[in-house]
Amino acid sequence: MELPQKLRDLWSGTRINDNARRREVARRERKAAEDEAVRQSTEQFKKELRAEVVATEEANQRDIMKAASALVDAVDKRRADDPDAVVHRPLPSITVVLITTAAGWLVLSLLHELSDVAAPMFFALNMLITAYPIHRWMVKHSFPSWLGALTSGLTVLIVLALGFVGMGWSVAATVTELQKYMPQMVSTYEESVRGLARIGFSEDAIAEKLKGIDTSKIISVTSSVLSDTSSVVTLIVVILTGMIFMVMDTPSMHRRLELTALSKPRMALGLSDFAHGIRRYWLVTTVFGLIVAGFDWVALIIIGVPLAGVWALFSFLTNYIPNIGFIVGLLPPAMLAFFQDGWVACVAVIVSYSVLNFVIQSIIQPKFAGDAVGLTPTMSFVSLLLWGWCFGALGTLIALPCSLLVKSLLLDHDPNSRWVNALISNDPEEAVGPPAPSKHS
Repeated sequence: MELPQKLRDLWSGTRINDNARRREVARRERKAAEDEAVRQSTEQFKKELRAEVVATEEANQRDIMKAASALVDAVDKRRADDPDAVVHRPLPSITVVLITTAAGWLVLSLLHELSDVAAPMFFALNMLITAYPIHRWMVKHSFPSWLGALTSGLTVLIVLALGFVGMGWSVAATVTELQKYMPQMVSTYEESVRGLARIGFSEDAIAEKLKGIDTSKIISVTSSVLSDTSSVVTLIVVILTGMIFMVMDTPSMHRRLELTALSKPRMALGLSDFAHGIRRYWLVTTVFGLIVAGFDWVALIIIGVPLAGVWALFSFLTNYIPNIGFIVGLLPPAMLAFFQDGWVACVAVIVSYSVLNFVIQSIIQPKFAGDAVGLTPTMSFVSLLLWGWCFGALGTLIALPCSLLVKSLLLDHDPNSRWVNALISNDPEEAVGPPAPSKHS
């Protein structure tokens, strides 16, 4: 009796499993049918949307052609009614290019003539814009506005004083240390002369060439250096004087920008973006300059180069010069390593500096801070050459801020200039897109 009961249970379970399988198959078929219906509906919607877009574009093209034809008819009718009437037509592209080039050259030439005033004043403006958040924070916390402006100015003065002292200390330490290696320099010179003699140059001819050096040219170079020293003093005086008056204008600057935005919103947005970009540029340059200088210091200690702290400070200060500042900061420690320990130490300094500079400033820095100015590397180098010619030595320091000012005021918020922005910007997709309203103050 138990066996038939088990068979009935087994048969019942099999029937239940078959029913479950049939229900699952039916559910899957319904799901597949629904998915197919959704797919067909989506495809139909896409076809209708494409057709509507094409129809809209064709209608827009017809409207544009009608408007252009009407404009031409209106111009022809006006000429027929009044032959002496002046009809304004757009200038040819080559004429626009030539006029723009001439105007740009005229402006740069004028700035070059006024470089003794324009460059230090613009540098002072950079420093106060960078320190402006101090004023804003103090005003927000109920401090008097004049006190916030004074604190910002004093902060800039302290930073500049430390920078000048550090640069002077670095140069003095370089001169003092190199004097200890005069025998090695003489030995290097003699080896170089013998090496030239081995490849065919006569030692007597080389000596005659050295004797033929015009001492008057050396005196001229010395006079030029002294003149540059006096120019540095003049530059410092102009910076300090300009900062005094800018500090006096700082409390009312926010209100002035608000009033400017009422009549010239694009200009106000450009100035706001310029101020934000300037602060970001100097902050990023300072932070990553400190990081690179710290690693340079460690590398120089490991290699055994004297005055490692001096060269690390010098590397940090020259970091503010785009593109070539790295080379300027590399030369003194590399020369010292060569005179003390030979080619191996010199090559070790060059390799360590190059690797650290590339890894930190070319790989790590863009990931954390992006490009602070928004220019391609080529345009950054062109900016260095252009503003260096225009403003001299100080122009190499403020080259990227100068380009940022031009870009913010003339390109970023002008729809007709976005094609230029796409060519020079580090992010062309963002450059040609509609500019977002600025939130920076």
